[in-house]
This record gives sequence, C-alpha cells and structure tokens, in this order.
Amino acid sequence: MAGYRELLRAPGVARIIAAQLTARFPNGMTSLAILLHVEQMTGSYGAAGLVLAAASVGQATSGPVTSRWMGIWGMRRVLTLTTAVCAVALLALALIPMGIAGYMVFGLIAGLSTPPVQSAVRTIYPKLVNARQLTPLFSLDASLQEIIWILAPVVITLVATQAGTVPGLLLIVVFLVAGGAWFILSPEVGRVRIPRSRRAFGKVLGKPVVLLATVIGFLLIGACAAVEAAVVATFGHGGLEAGLVLAVFSVGSLAGGLAFGHIPIGPWAMARRMAIVAVGLVAAIFVVGDVTSAATPWWVSACLVVAGVGIAPALAVMFAMTSASVKFSETAEAYGWIGTGQLIGAALGSAIAGFLIDGVGHAGAYAAAAGFAIVGALVAVAFVRGFPDLRGRDASPIPDTEPVPLIT
Repeated sequence: MAGYRELLRAPGVARIIAAQLTARFPNGMTSLAILLHVEQMTGSYGAAGLVLAAASVGQATSGPVTSRWMGIWGMRRVLTLTTAVCAVALLALALIPMGIAGYMVFGLIAGLSTPPVQSAVRTIYPKLVNARQLTPLFSLDASLQEIIWILAPVVITLVATQAGTVPGLLLIVVFLVAGGAWFILSPEVGRVRIPRSRRAFGKVLGKPVVLLATVIGFLLIGACAAVEAAVVATFGHGGLEAGLVLAVFSVGSLAGGLAFGHIPIGPWAMARRMAIVAVGLVAAIFVVGDVTSAATPWWVSACLVVAGVGIAPALAVMFAMTSASVKFSETAEAYGWIGTGQLIGAALGSAIAGFLIDGVGHAGAYAAAAGFAIVGALVAVAFVRGFPDLRGRDASPIPDTEPVPLIT
C-alpha cells in the first residue's frame, strides 16, 4: 500500500481519481433506474428492456466517436456538451409521461450523449505520473471503479423503492452534473491537450493490441454480465443474498487490483489473469449443483471471490498495453473502442445467460460466464505474441511527431 500512497501524493492524482469516479457514478445507476422507471410507467418489463437496449446501443455507438471528438474540439467542450445533453435526456425520461417510442428515443439520446469520462481520464493519466507509476495507476483505477458497481446499484435501489423512480432519476442527474462539473473543471483536464489524430476514424482498431484489448474486454465483461444474471436467478430478486454475493464479486476484483497492481506486465499477464477468472467461474458451476441451498451463498461467494481477483488486474493490463502501443492522439479513441466492446459483451452475456436460465436453469448462466472467460483466456494464450512486454518499459503513449521544416 505504500506504493499507492506515494502514487496518490503525486500532484493532481487523488483529485482526478475522485472527480472521475464521481462523474462516472451514474454509470452504475442509470440502467437500473431506467428499468424500474419505465416498468412502473408502462407496467411492462418488455418495454423497459427495449428502452435499455436503445440506451445501450446509443452508448456503444457513441463511445469511439465522442472520444475522438476530444482531439478535435478539446476535452472540456466535448464533456460539457455531452453532460448537458445527457442530463436533459434523463430529465425528460423522469418528468415527461410518454409512450414506449418516446422513452426509447430519449433512452437512445441519453446513451449517445454519455460523457466519455473514462476515455478522457485514461488519456490524462500518462501526463500525471512518471513511467514507473503508470501501470500501478491503471491498476488502481481499475480497482477503484469497483466502488461504483458495489455502491451505485444499492443507492439507486433504495431511492427508487423508498422515494420513487422519478427521484431516483433526478438523483442520477445531480451526480451527472455535479460530478461532471468537478471533473471538467479539474486543472488537469484543462492542461492536457489531445493532438488531432491524422488517421481515419476506426483505423486504430487495426492495431493488434487495440483489437486484442477490445475482444478480450468483450469476453471479460460478457462473463461478468452472465454472472450477474446467474446470481439473480440463483437467489431471486426479493432477498439480500443476490446483492451481497455480487458485492463480494466486486470486492474480490478490488482486492485483486490492489494486490497485483505493482506486478510488472509481461506478454503472459493477460492469460494468467483471465485463467484466474475462468477457474473461479468453472468452480461456481459445480457449486450451485452440489451444495445445500443454505450453504449456496457462501460457496458461490467463495468461487466469485476467486474469479473477481482476476478482473481488475485484467482490465489494468488492457489499459496499460493500449497506452503503450498507440500514439497519444489515438489513445482516447482506442479506449472508446474498448468501451464499446465491453458494452456489447455485457449485452450479449446477459442475453445468453437469460436464455440459458429459461432453458436449463441458473447453472447454465454460470456455464455461459465460464465459457466467456475460458475463451478470453484461450485468446490471450493464442495471441500471446501480440501483447507487449512492459516489464521495465515505459507504458506511456507513443509521442506524436511530424516533420519539422528546416531553414536552409
């Protein structure tokens, strides 16, 4: 922990981490709040699912686009515009009664205008610390984001069930605007200027490292989404068990990220970390079928702690290897594509798990989660030569250079 204390004492690091976590806190609340609100207003979970799908499509589509815009118009302008539009869309969802089509339109707008805070902050990090501290900083970031997934669903559920879904959506707007303003007004956001990329949009996906990070991120988050569906199916919506077990899953990820953040990243780092996730999820398949119902929460929690230990470290590898392999002008767009892959993985993981729960029971959802993780580990093994060796190497982005005219 001494290394993390030193890291947080670096000028601006603690402030920018706290600001971006606050700005991203709505990410852990919005989907659940929209689901509860639309279901309450329409009486249909199917309608709520359509609105969520529209929001997810919008978010997945806009991630690389708005991230690239930051190199054209600057981070503050893009973040301010997207925050304002997203806040208005959420206010419309909360305050204007409408039909399913209307909710879908505003859900789509909210998704399209989701502020690219994650891409922005990971582009800023290399400018805040020295090369030795960058990989631990990515690991700390990946670990601390689990706080969002532990606390945010609990907060929005309590507000929505006790005060109502409209106050729940209004609370999200408060976090979005206040957290966004804190992050946008941070000095670091104003000081870092992303150069305009000279490559065509999407070309950064042609880099093997970015493509690998996108594919493995898709598989890793697909596994996590399938786990969420599996746990809810195992323990039901009504009790505390599902929430507590999922919290334990996130705590395992937080602990893993903090414990392994100082370890240098070699070509096999991703394969080892994905293997840890796969082992924990494979064990969960057998646990849910072989233990008594009274013991199930404890055994499932134990398996998910093991699986969780690999998640934040795997995300840290993605961030670090991407940073070290692209030009600074391309980092924001690269992180945008990785985020899009993760969103698609979350949607597909949830869908596959849902079909398997209906068809073969909750064990099928754990099998789906394990399948995603196993494929992720196999991809990391098969393409191990595509991963950079960052042991003793600077993980900062490649500097942008251009010809300098000479006076002769």
